[in-house]
This record gives sequence, structure tokens and C-alpha cells, in this order.
Amino acid sequence: MKPKTSVRPLDESDEVLDEWYKEVCYCGGMVEYYPTEGSYVLLDTPMQIWDQIKNFLDVEMKIMNVKKCHFPLSSKVNSCADALKNSMYPYLRKWIRSPSDLPLKLNQWCNAPRHKLITPTPFLRCREFMWQEGHGAFATKKEANGDLFKVLEMYRCLYEELLAVPVLLGRKSDNEKLVGGLYSTSAQVFIPESGHGVEGASAHCLGQTYAKTFNILFEDKNGEKAMVWQTSWDLNTTAIGLMLMIHGDDKGLVLPPRVAPVQVVVIPEICQGVDAKRIYDACEDIALNLERSSFCVEVEKRRNIPLSTRHTLWERKGVPLRIQIGPAQLDNNTAVLVRRDDGCKKSVSRDSLADDVHAILEDIQGSLFKKAKTKRDSCVEEVEDWAQFLKALKKRRLVLAPWCDEEGVEMDIKRRSDGLAKHFGTPFSQPPMSLGTLCFASGKLAKSWSYWTWTSC
Repeated sequence: MKPKTSVRPLDESDEVLDEWYKEVCYCGGMVEYYPTEGSYVLLDTPMQIWDQIKNFLDVEMKIMNVKKCHFPLSSKVNSCADALKNSMYPYLRKWIRSPSDLPLKLNQWCNAPRHKLITPTPFLRCREFMWQEGHGAFATKKEANGDLFKVLEMYRCLYEELLAVPVLLGRKSDNEKLVGGLYSTSAQVFIPESGHGVEGASAHCLGQTYAKTFNILFEDKNGEKAMVWQTSWDLNTTAIGLMLMIHGDDKGLVLPPRVAPVQVVVIPEICQGVDAKRIYDACEDIALNLERSSFCVEVEKRRNIPLSTRHTLWERKGVPLRIQIGPAQLDNNTAVLVRRDDGCKKSVSRDSLADDVHAILEDIQGSLFKKAKTKRDSCVEEVEDWAQFLKALKKRRLVLAPWCDEEGVEMDIKRRSDGLAKHFGTPFSQPPMSLGTLCFASGKLAKSWSYWTWTSC
């Protein structure tokens, strides 16, 4: 397995990390390669993780009264978003007539093609991806804004509580907002090993642009025709890739327990001269009891490979917890528990095994998030002027800088940095800013703090 964290020059980091990531996906049983460039066969593990993501979001969207639907994907336009708008919005015009029809919120799960493909990478840049796209129509701008922030909070919970990946919530620049929209927001993920920022999910306030285009009107309380206010929001299988990138290590995958299809693997430790059947029977009993306690468990049954190799193979797959049972454990009524995230071993009584497994899996979930957040936060570098900014950017830091928030200045920043600087979002949670603080790039009065990264993946 190629190392993820080896010391290397920054200009080589992208290539090395890319090689590590692809090997982790392949050796960890996530994908098989397909003859068509940029296409991958997704195996059982990512499909089950995607099911967990879908289940999580479906529950949250039901609470938000989002209805399920499925529209055909038009082939006459050049982007998935435009295709769905062209197929969906004429029906909003048909379904919305009065205030009682609002708000109307719809979501669909589907597959979609990627029209621009550069440097194919499993989950992160594929020819085809799975995604969800939600749309909302509201009577007022205030309602649309309020619902949009509920969606962003939903995405934050998904990443941080389910995938254990820290995100930064913020507003995208006007240069990067959705075409025709009022403003765009996103949940961003920073990759410390490369200094890249990747969009994990997006949510857009469309204003009334598409309502005007598609004539989506309702009769307001005064009996007059009014245009609806619209939102759209989406997340795709990039989320899986980001989780793998953030948590994986030199041994392979590291899966958070809340999405791992196999949370616990029970491994019989057989040596010469012992009753193998007795050990295998004990492993099956342990698995059965843990399954009754709602854990996802698998027993290692292969006998034709060395024990150390079996350990290595399960580590590559990222299973959160390994239970080892040998003759000593049978004699003492104990079990050895080995964590995937930090390799720590612990001997526990089999009488309390279910409780111990639950406690350790919860601790792994929390530890993965804490470790990832600490690592990301350690990369943040606050700057005040252009020289400091350029120095921090070339070190692949997550740069926090005071900014005047002007489109022309953003374009000039890209030009002056030779295209290396990327606006990573203006965080909703703003650090304090002293009166009279100047923009790091233009020298004008700064309006807010904004994050910047090395050009994104």
C-alpha cells in the first residue's frame, strides 16, 4: 500500500495522494475499474454506504416535508441541473396556483453523467455519479432563505455526525454562484494532505429568475399574481470519496462505524494443536449475540491464508473493530478487541462484550471526527496582506483573509496568483474584525473574512 502521509515536496503531493487514494479504493473493495475511462463499478461497500446516506437524508427531508419524485433527465441541455430544471419547472407551474400550494418541496435520487471530466478519480471525478437534488418553491424570500439554511444544517449533520468529516458552511462568491441564482452556499471540505478544498454539497437561493422564465405564479392574499421564490440543493457520491480521503491511512480504508457495512469482524486465531471447531463455534456465537444487539458483524472463515494476512486484509477494508478469539480467550472467557483507527487493543469479558463493543464504536466515531477537525484547524492560517497570503497559499494552507467581496478583485486574485488561488467560501460564523480592516488583495475596506485554498480538485 502506497503511503498517504510520507514526507514529500508539495509539488509532488497531488500525484502521490492520487495514487494512494486510487489504491485504497481498489484494495479496500470499493471499486473495480471499467473499460470506459472515468467509469467505475461500485461494489457492495460503497453502495451500502450510499444507502446509509440516502436513509439519513430521507428521514431529515421527511421532517422538512420534502416530497419524493422522479423526473426524466432531458438530453437537450449540457448540465444535469439545467436538465432537471427544464423537466421539472413546467410542472411547478401546473401544480402551484394558490398560497395553499406553497411551500412545495421536492427531492429526487438519480444517476447523472458528468459532462466535463478531467483526471478521473473514483467517487470524486467520475463519468457517472449518483446524487440527490432538491427543489423548493415559497411564497416569500424570507421563507426560501430560512428553508435553505435548514438544508445546509442537514448537510452539516450528514457529514459531521454520520461520516465524521468536518465541513465549513459559507456563502460562495458571486463569480461562483449558480447561474441565474440570487446567491449560493455550500458545505466545503478541506484536504490537509494536498491543501485542496472540495465542495461537499451546495444549496442555492434562485430568487425569482426561474419563476419568471417558467411563469410559476400563485395568487397572493390580495388576489394578485405573484412569482414564487425558489431554492435548489444537491449532494452526490463525492461525499463517499471525501470520507475515504479524510479518514484513510497508510494501511487502507478507515470507515466510521455509523456507515460501515461491517462494523465488527470476528477472527478465529487458530494454531497447531488446538480444537479449531471449538474456536470457530465460539466466534459464530459471538457474532450471533452481537447481531442480536443490532451490530453488523462478519466472521472470518478463510483458512487458506496466514493469520497476519487476514488481519491486513480487514484493515484495508477499514472495518472499525476486530475481535480476536484464540485458545487463551476461550479458556478465560474473554475477547481481544482491536480498533482500526488507532490500533489499540483491549481484552474484555465476553459477558459484557456487547456493551464494550457499543462503547468502543461510539468512541471511534467521535475520535475520527475530532482527529479530522483538529488536523483541518491546524492548517488554518490567518493573513492580512498579499505577501502573507501568497506565502500561506504556496504552503497549501487553508487561508483566512479579510476581503472586500468584489467580483473584479476575486478575478484579479486568480490572475496575480497564476490561477492557483481559489475562493473557498465566506463562513457564516465570522471571526471578529477590527474597524477599518483592509482587504488583503485590494486595500479597500474589508467586508468579511473569507477562506481561500490552493486550486480545488
